[in-house]
Amino acid sequence: MHRRRRRTALILSAAAIAAAPLLTACGSDAHPGAAAVVGDDRITVAQLEGRVNEVRDAQRSAIPDDAQYAQAIAKSGGLTRATLHTMVLDKVLHRAATDAGVTVTRRDIQTMRRGMEQQSGGRKALEEGWLRQYNVAPARLDDSLRTEIEAQKLSAKLGADMNSPEGQAVFWKALTAASKKLDIDLNPRYGTWDVDKNKRTDAKTPWVRQVTKTGSGTPEQPA
Repeated sequence: MHRRRRRTALILSAAAIAAAPLLTACGSDAHPGAAAVVGDDRITVAQLEGRVNEVRDAQRSAIPDDAQYAQAIAKSGGLTRATLHTMVLDKVLHRAATDAGVTVTRRDIQTMRRGMEQQSGGRKALEEGWLRQYNVAPARLDDSLRTEIEAQKLSAKLGADMNSPEGQAVFWKALTAASKKLDIDLNPRYGTWDVDKNKRTDAKTPWVRQVTKTGSGTPEQPA
């Protein structure tokens, strides 16, 4: 995979890939049935669970061995919250890109996909790699590539070099501005949205009990 693309993907999916604490929660929801409200859009709990199930089904198909599948599940134990983070951040990125006049065409996606399939060794290899690295189900690969292209075009429009701390700061500043405009509201059971850092964080509420905690060395947004 091209180094620049990989760097962009790592930055965008940093908090999503990191294994998040598993929480049990109960309490009233400000928006019944919604996992998050992003501007005028609602991400329903059903939509979130559907995305998570897509990943689990894809993992099961790719890993027929029960022991290896169990290991994959253990490594992605925070998948629900990581998936919600990704779904929200994608909307934030799209708002920032729209504000900057950035658009992505179907041809853009097809061109990137063809190139990445050639580099990866074919369609199946690319899909399996994206599933393993970024928890993206094959059916969602084009959507994920759209996000990657949107991020690349936005960084270019901003003149932000994503391989430098200064460039990353410029890029995330644009996303922070978009995040504030969208007035993001997460269901408390999934945490809260940190506008300044553009990431989901676990809410400190009396009805939430932390069950397990894991760490990751994946780089996050510059503070």
